[in-house]
Amino acid sequence: MVVNILLVGPPGSGKSMLANRLPGLLPEMTEAEALSVAAIYSVLQTPQGQGLPRSRPFRTPHHTASSVALVGGGGNPKPGEISLAHQGVLFLDELPEFSRAVLEVLREPLESGEILISRAARQTVFPAQFQMVSAMNPCPCGYFADGTDRCRCSPDQVRRYQGKVSGPLLDRIDIQLSVQAISQKELMDAPVGAESSADVRQRVVESRARQQARQQCPNQHLAGEQLETVCKVAEDDKEMLAAALDKLQLSARAYHRILRVARTIADLDGAEHVERKHLFEALSYRVSARNSIG
Repeated sequence: MVVNILLVGPPGSGKSMLANRLPGLLPEMTEAEALSVAAIYSVLQTPQGQGLPRSRPFRTPHHTASSVALVGGGGNPKPGEISLAHQGVLFLDELPEFSRAVLEVLREPLESGEILISRAARQTVFPAQFQMVSAMNPCPCGYFADGTDRCRCSPDQVRRYQGKVSGPLLDRIDIQLSVQAISQKELMDAPVGAESSADVRQRVVESRARQQARQQCPNQHLAGEQLETVCKVAEDDKEMLAAALDKLQLSARAYHRILRVARTIADLDGAEHVERKHLFEALSYRVSARNSIG
């Protein structure tokens, strides 16, 4: 499943490092996926458009990028960064530093998986099924709510900074995590028996295979009756989830995204059904960063 992620934390907490490691955890593209990526790059006549790629794209546009650079366009429409990240990862570092108008154009392709560019003479549709990973500091100085007294930003400065990322865009981000810096001791003491990237990747590959065997598509494409069937939860768990959605004031879109994330967690866990622990984990990922971003 394509899960959109927001990492919120102070400078040096490892947000960018985590984002850059993500492509190494993803399975290789299928032949159909590789063909669709090669077709996009062939429009730009770049080396990536020659032959079939197997590694998923990883795009990191700078926060000064224009809306045309991000979503595509021009007199003779060309694909933008979201299409160049098709079947891969789009990493937006320093998210609030992007123009709000630029960020708002992401809302539709995050839902539809494509971008329609209209010109007087014609319309062009580019595919844009990408995983958006974004990172931000919680305030202009970066140290708000980090457990120290280093932050010197006023409440109004914090509010204005965080307000650059709109509610509708946040609503489309499945996992919103608070990432805190580790201590020097934790940094120097290497963990013993930690799961390797290769092991994590293997679990991802197995999870994807379970989804294909069960419903012939990744969890990201589940919708309507199929979503309710594949992500079916027990009646008492439904009541718990309804109460949580009401308390957290989450939207219907958030509800469906939580179900898909819970189903994916269950697949990674090797579980046949979505259990309460999977729902709790999916909910926790949705609200982890709330203390940092209000």
